[in-house]
Amino acid sequence: MMNELTGSPEQNLIPKKEITLTIRQLSLAERNLWDTLAKALPVGCFMQSWAWANFKELEGYKTFRYGLFLEQSLVGGCIFYYYPHSGQANLLIAQGGPLLPPAYADEGMQLLKETAAILAKEVGAIALRIEPVWTEKPDCLEEFVRAPADLLPSETLLIDLRPNEAEILAAMKPKGRYNLRLSKRHGVETEFTDNSQAIPLFYDIFWETVQRQQFFGEPYGFFINLCQSLFAANMAEIGLATWRGKVLAAILVVYWGNRATYLYGGRSFEHRQVMATYALHWAAMQRAKARGCTVYDFYGFSREPNHAYANFSKFKSQFGGVSVTTIGAHDYFFYDRLADTLISLLRNLEGDSK
Repeated sequence: MMNELTGSPEQNLIPKKEITLTIRQLSLAERNLWDTLAKALPVGCFMQSWAWANFKELEGYKTFRYGLFLEQSLVGGCIFYYYPHSGQANLLIAQGGPLLPPAYADEGMQLLKETAAILAKEVGAIALRIEPVWTEKPDCLEEFVRAPADLLPSETLLIDLRPNEAEILAAMKPKGRYNLRLSKRHGVETEFTDNSQAIPLFYDIFWETVQRQQFFGEPYGFFINLCQSLFAANMAEIGLATWRGKVLAAILVVYWGNRATYLYGGRSFEHRQVMATYALHWAAMQRAKARGCTVYDFYGFSREPNHAYANFSKFKSQFGGVSVTTIGAHDYFFYDRLADTLISLLRNLEGDSK
C-alpha cells in the first residue's frame, strides 16, 4: 500500500515485462505527458516539472529533458540542469530527480547515467548530482556518493490533509490552535492570488524577514521569473495575511500532484500579537485541500536544536505533522571529466607560478 506522505521508489511495483527500456530527449509536444507522469508518481517533485525547467532557463541554466520509455509509454526520466560557474568544477544537477519506473530502476538509472555522461562531455561537467525525494537509498545508486551539500532541504515537515478540518486542527499542538484562534479574534484576513501585482507585496515582507534574520535571500528578479513561470502553469500562488489594511505575512505556495509546498515566506515584525502567520498557513492548508492536495509540505525542518532551521521549525511544529528525512543529494563522478579538470587546474597553477 502506498504511503502518500513518505513515498519511496520500491512502492507501486508493477510487473516487469520483457520489454527493453529506452531513453530519448523529450519534445515540447510531450510537456503534458511528462508533467502528468511527474505529478502521478508519489516521489514526483515540482522541480522536475516543465514549468520549473522554464524558470531555471530564465535564471541562466541549460536544461536537458529526457524520458524513459517502455515501447511507446513514458515511464520515467529526468530533467538535468547545468549552470556554468567560472573558475570551478561544474556539475549536472537533477533537483527532485530522477523519476524511475520501480520495476526498471536499475536499467533506468544506467540509461540516465550514460546520457548524463554524454552531456557532461558536451558542457564540461565533472559529476552528476541528483536529489530524488526518496526516503531510502536504492541499490541502483550504489555508485553514487553522498554529496557535500544538498540542493533541497533533506528534512521536512508534512501535514496530512486527508482528515477533515476538525481532525487536522485536533492534531495541531495546543499552542498552535490557541494562536490560530487568536488570529481569528483579531480579524486577520487572508487571500491567495496568482496575479503578478502581488509579487512586490510578497517581496517587501520576504526581504524584511531576510534583513531581520540575516539569511541569504534571492533578489527581486528571481521571484519575477519564478512567479511568472509557475503562475502561467497554474502551479503557484502568493498568500497574503492582512490586518487593518496592512500586509503582515506573505507566503509562496507551489502545487504539484497531491502536494502543496510552502516554498518561501516571511512576516512583518509589526503587530506580532495578531498571529498573522498562523492564519495564513491554516488558510493555505484549507486552500490546498480544496484543490485536491493531500499533503502540505512545510519544506525545510529540523529536529536538531542547534540547526539553522531550529527557530522556524519550532513555529512549523505547532501545526502538528510528521517529519520526513530524504536521502539528500548524491554525486556520480565522470572520472575522465574530473581528471581533465584536475589537469587543467594544475596547469593553470603552474602557469601562475612562472
